[in-house]
Amino acid sequence: MTYKAILYEVEDNILTITLNRPDRLNAYNVDMQNDLITAFNEADKDDDVKAIIVTGAGRGFCAGADLSAGAATFDFEKRDDRSDKKAAISKDGKIDWSNPGVRDGGGLVTLRIFDCLKPVISACNGPAVGVGITMQLAMDIRLASDQARYGFVFARRGLVPEACSSWFLPKIVGISKALEWVYSGRVFDAVEALEGGLIRSIHKPDDLIPTARSIAKEIIENVAPVSIALSRQMLWKMAGADHPMEAHKIDSRGIFSRGRMSDSKEGVTSFLEKRDPNFTDSVSGEMPDYYPWWKEKEYS
Repeated sequence: MTYKAILYEVEDNILTITLNRPDRLNAYNVDMQNDLITAFNEADKDDDVKAIIVTGAGRGFCAGADLSAGAATFDFEKRDDRSDKKAAISKDGKIDWSNPGVRDGGGLVTLRIFDCLKPVISACNGPAVGVGITMQLAMDIRLASDQARYGFVFARRGLVPEACSSWFLPKIVGISKALEWVYSGRVFDAVEALEGGLIRSIHKPDDLIPTARSIAKEIIENVAPVSIALSRQMLWKMAGADHPMEAHKIDSRGIFSRGRMSDSKEGVTSFLEKRDPNFTDSVSGEMPDYYPWWKEKEYS
C-alpha cells in the first residue's frame, strides 16, 4: 500500500502510523484524511496488527487543517480543488445537506477510528490543534510529550468543533471543561491537558514512543484479540446507550458466544496452569455471529 501523507510500519504486532508532513507540522489535508482511513481499514484486516500507535513526524503531531488556501480554506464553493464539496451546492446556491460532499473530513476519520477493532494509542509528540487533537479523541489511550500543546481553536477561526468532537470531548473531560476549552479556543500545555483528563500521562520526548509501545505490548502479550475487538466496541458504543439494559444484552451475547470458543478455554486453562496464554481466535475470521450488533448510522 502506498501512502502520501503518513508512514505505516508494523513491528512486533504493533502498527505505528506516523503523520508525515513534517515541513508543515503535519497539517491535515485530503491526502492525510484518505491515508488514515485506508490505514485503519488495512489494520482491521491484518491479524498481525494487534495494537496501533499514532504519532507525528518531526516536532509536531498535527497543526490542524492545512490553511495554504488562505481565506478559501473552508469555503469549498470558492475552491477549484474541492469538486467533491462543490457538488453539494446547486446552481442557484442552495445546499443539499444530505449530499456526502457536505461531510466533514475529520469526522470521516474519527468515525473510522471509532469502528476500529484494534486498541489505538496516541503518542502526541508536539503541537496538536484543531483536527490534530480532535482526531485523538477517538483513540483509546492518549499520551503526551512535554512538548505537546493542544487547542480547540475553531471559534477563533470563525468555525465550530468538527471530527465528531462535540460527542467525544464531553465524554472524556466532562461538559464544563469541554465548553471552557472550546469557548476560549486557547492553546494549552500538556500539564493542563493532564489535569483536565484529556491525556493519560506526560513523558520526555525520548520516552514517549517507548512508553506507548510498552502499553501496547502489555495488551498484546496478555489478552485475546477477539475479546479486545469486542470490548472496544462495547465500551465505545455503550457510551451512547440510553439504558444499561442495552449493555446487558450485548454483555450476555459476548459471554455466551466467547465461552464456547477456544480462547476462553485457553484463558482459564493457562491461568490454572500458571502459564502465559496462547490465544488463537482471529479477528479477521472468528468474530461472533452477533457482531456487529448495531445498525450502521447513515449520513442524511
